[in-house]
This record gives sequence, structure tokens and C-alpha cells, in this order.
Amino acid sequence: MTKILLALTAAALLTTGAFAKEDKAHWDYDKHGPANWGQFSETCKVGKAQSPIDIVSSSASSLDTKYALLLDEKRSTTAKVYDNGHGIKIEPKDGGQMAFNGVEYKLLQFHFHGASENTIDGKQYALEAHMVHQNKDGGLAVVGVLFEEGKNNPMLDNILGSVGAEMRLDPNDLLPEDTGSYYHWEGSLTTPPCSEGVEWFLMKTPIEASKDQIEAFRKYYDNNFRPTQPLNGRVIGSY
Repeated sequence: MTKILLALTAAALLTTGAFAKEDKAHWDYDKHGPANWGQFSETCKVGKAQSPIDIVSSSASSLDTKYALLLDEKRSTTAKVYDNGHGIKIEPKDGGQMAFNGVEYKLLQFHFHGASENTIDGKQYALEAHMVHQNKDGGLAVVGVLFEEGKNNPMLDNILGSVGAEMRLDPNDLLPEDTGSYYHWEGSLTTPPCSEGVEWFLMKTPIEASKDQIEAFRKYYDNNFRPTQPLNGRVIGSY
């Protein structure tokens, strides 16, 4: 009986090993990084409206009033904070909303990149947060917030101290005081599947994070940013 059990155990281990070898690779920012994301989603390779982008401020056109951004993110809510394998992600229970052109979008989550993905006139900022919103039809809109090195940011301290747990926060604290100045373009998710049709709004005014806070985020991920993508004729709007 013992021999039979040993044989079955060995067979099970061999089978598990075989399945493990057949597991498909997952995208990342290293071996399976941005240059190879086409093998995970063809859109990442052939899409013509991809994000992030470099914004040439002198070439941006004035936005139509339909793109006036109405932000209503001020909430005191609980949120899950965790490392999802690609960045630090925060999921508020009640994240507030944004609206433009008569369409409302609810805040689903926000996450951080160890250096900004979007650049302005070629300048890359210290960090970038993406506030991901969704409307009732599944359409996505992202509000990007840039960080530059400066004074300590209390919200970031709370987030960094709550990874793997829950915390209370106000998503509005992530936004700059001036939320009426931003760039807009039609883009995509900046990670696979790189889905297009995403409305992008990038705040022109950066907010501050201390050197220690920037380094703390980069201890998790210091290269989790996709290179900027070609505009392919897209027009960048300025408000």
C-alpha cells in the first residue's frame, strides 16, 4: 500500500511540474516588458491611439467646452491598498465621480507609476498617479496626476503605510488645487491589453512628494512605466 501511495504522489508531482512548465508568461516591465507586450495583446503593438504620450505644450489646441471637467471626488471612504504585481493600487469603496460632455464616470481605482508615463515637453516627472473612472456603459476615463520632488505629502505616507491593508482616505487629496487646467487626448490603457477609446485628462499642475516618499514608491517599482507612444495624428487639447 505504501508503494502505491508513493507512486501516486510521484505521478502527481510530475503532472504538477508539467503543468507548471506550460504556464504562459505574464507581462511585466523587464523580460516581458513593453517592447514585447504585443505577444499578450496585439493592440499594444498595432494600436494607433496608444498611451502614454509626450505632450508638446506649444502644439496643444484649445479644448471645446464639452471637455470641461467636473470633478466630484471629495469623499471620506475606506479603501483597499495593495501591491498588484505591477504597482501600488488603491480601490476606494466610494470614490466619487467625474463628468464631462454630460457623461458621468465613477472612480474605480487609482495606482502609481515609479516615474511619470506621460511627459510634457519631454520632461518626465518623479511619479504619476492614474485615477481610473468608468461610465455606466463601460467606457473609461483616466485623470493623470504628476508629482515632483518637494514637501512631504501626508496622503502618500498613509498609502505607503497601508499596503496590504485598508485605510480611510479622501480621493480629492490626490488632486492639485487647480483642477481646471489640464490636457486631453483620446488614448488607451498603458498596460496590456492596451485597450483604446480611453478619455485621458492630465492635470497641468503637479503636486509634491518628498524625496523619501518617491524612493519608498520606487522600492516597490522603479521602472513600471511604459515609454511614450506615437501620436499618429492625434490632436492634444488644452483647457
